[in-house]
Amino acid sequence: MAATFGKITVGIYVEIKRSDGRIHQAMVTSLNEENDSVTVEWIENGDTKGKEIDLESIFSLNPDVAPEEEVILSPVTPPPPTTPTPSATKVNKIPKNRRTIAPTRNEVPSRDNRVASTRARPAQQQYQQPPEPAPPPPASQPAQPTQNQTAQQLANARRKSNCVKEVEKLQEKRETRRLQQQKLREKRAQEVDTTVPNFEILQMITEFRSSLDYRPLTTADLIEEHKICVCVRKRPLNKKELTVRDLDVLTIPSKDVVMVHEPKQKVDLTRYLENQTFRFDFAFDESSTNEMVYRFTARPLVETIFERGMATCFAYGQTGSGKTHTMGGDFSGKNQDCAKGVYALAARDVFLMLKKPNYKKLDLQVYATFFEIYSGKVFDLLNHKAKLRVLEDGKQQVQVVGLQERDVRCTEDVLKLIEVGNSCRTSGQTSANAHSSRSHAVFQIILRRKGKMHGKFSLIDLAGNERGADTSSADRQTRLEGAEINKSLLALKECIRALGRNKPHTPFRASKLTQVLRDSFIGENSRTCMIATISPGMASCENTLNTLRYANRVKELTVDPSAVVESSSRPNIHAISQLDLMDEEWDISNSPQRDDLKLLCERNEEEVSPQLFTFHEAVSQLVEMEEQVLEDHRAVFQESIRWLEEEKVLMDMTEEVDYDVDAYSSQLELILDQRIDILVELRDKVRSFRSALQEEEQASKQINPKRPRAL
Repeated sequence: MAATFGKITVGIYVEIKRSDGRIHQAMVTSLNEENDSVTVEWIENGDTKGKEIDLESIFSLNPDVAPEEEVILSPVTPPPPTTPTPSATKVNKIPKNRRTIAPTRNEVPSRDNRVASTRARPAQQQYQQPPEPAPPPPASQPAQPTQNQTAQQLANARRKSNCVKEVEKLQEKRETRRLQQQKLREKRAQEVDTTVPNFEILQMITEFRSSLDYRPLTTADLIEEHKICVCVRKRPLNKKELTVRDLDVLTIPSKDVVMVHEPKQKVDLTRYLENQTFRFDFAFDESSTNEMVYRFTARPLVETIFERGMATCFAYGQTGSGKTHTMGGDFSGKNQDCAKGVYALAARDVFLMLKKPNYKKLDLQVYATFFEIYSGKVFDLLNHKAKLRVLEDGKQQVQVVGLQERDVRCTEDVLKLIEVGNSCRTSGQTSANAHSSRSHAVFQIILRRKGKMHGKFSLIDLAGNERGADTSSADRQTRLEGAEINKSLLALKECIRALGRNKPHTPFRASKLTQVLRDSFIGENSRTCMIATISPGMASCENTLNTLRYANRVKELTVDPSAVVESSSRPNIHAISQLDLMDEEWDISNSPQRDDLKLLCERNEEEVSPQLFTFHEAVSQLVEMEEQVLEDHRAVFQESIRWLEEEKVLMDMTEEVDYDVDAYSSQLELILDQRIDILVELRDKVRSFRSALQEEEQASKQINPKRPRAL
């Protein structure tokens, strides 16, 4: 090793030459004995870059780090007899490529030339002048080299330094390696279409899949009952992904395993796969139909609501991953066949169950509701998107005030309601979908017996999860939209945690979604199913991993509760103090909603930064203050109508010839005082609300979201 690498060690700085001709310093990070090269790294534009360089290139630019070698000096032709001046003696320099110098043609080597054993020197450094050659013999007697001299000259010409021999070996190995790599590339090119972008990644995925034993989920598999069921559904590549020839990086080898082939790159730019494996209750590949998914997910929950229970089934994933397709039905262009979605399939089985003898005698009536939650507000999709209020009654039961329940008697009635609701649901454009659902859609099937609640089945199509990065956007509406989505998903996870562990407190007040679903997270006879939909394209790999990590955390919370340490034992002091300061600044007393939000902060400090929770708190207070301002403004408007009527009476009074001036003036003053007091109070609330808008904008600029932990 020492003879091969010379003075090169890890940590030493050497000069390297880039492909664009630039020469700069880089640090040696590793010595590669197998292929006689070194790996170097350098900093460029704040990024760490690196490459692998052979020793010959290193020695040519850094002669001071080369090993010791023997260098043969070129013989010097003696000067002609007529000009025997020492100044004409030739001065030899060490060449830059550090190769042995062979005698030039027609030159006779001199016996006085010596072999110099020395360390390598810079190319600019010169040797000392060799000793002056002996005078030539007379012209009549030309000098003839002896046999020993000729043999010595040939030996000197063939003699090479150890460094040159090593460099030649490196060159030979490198050429052999390049030839082998070329043959391997040609062989792979015959097996894989090289016109496909990232065909090398495709080849690695193909080779990995060839070693797997596939056992996909079938209808013959048993359906196990779980209080919390978590499954994953992979959709096929869509038209957009097929057009750009995106790669499928998801593999579902068995009924409960999902594998993600994440492309990565080493420092030396070598590409490789990191195959990450996740396990869930069920895993559906791209060939699975909605009926297949429904059979293992929502269908086992139908019987729960007939047994006086609460059931919840929701689809979670990034936009464009197939949530609305799963819950609402198959799409044919822009048209949706609602009869093939989980909504309709669940309704079909409900009406079939009603006909069974043991349930028919209960005389149950079926009702349906359909509403959406957007930016912390609730809208009735079956009543022209009327805005609804979510309140708690005296028994701490959550009531959605004004929500219409429609009487349904068959599956066709349910399909009509689904079509009406889907037609007016809030949507927006995202990077993954031109018409993406930006709200949580909640479709509920309610069983009532003599007017009282008997059971409820909530089927939820959640908004896409990847828009959390937009919480720091300059657009306030986008910020509020993304903040509500993130907060509700986090609260949903914590409510499922409480359901799985039978905790005494469920933080359902942290978001409107969990607040309206409160009765689904309490009680012993409550069951939940989560369908995580994932996109197979390589471009969606990061979002897919985030979805799988979220689903995995939901499931692992119920597998072994004793093995999970409660993070609430280490409260996030910094985040709580910031929230308390905001409460004081806005002069708003604590509420159960903010208490539950702080609880989320304490239990999830490893996932979300304190700044992000400060932003969520600002948004929550902003929404609460907005509701107060709107409510007060509505009250002032109603009072204004009464004031106008009273003022009209006073004006009519003045039409009389001898009206009572004292009564007129006193009554007018009373009306004006009342109006001034109410208007001043409303004005102060509006000013406070405008300050809250500024606080929200400042909080959004301080967001520093943390990355999810690797599993």
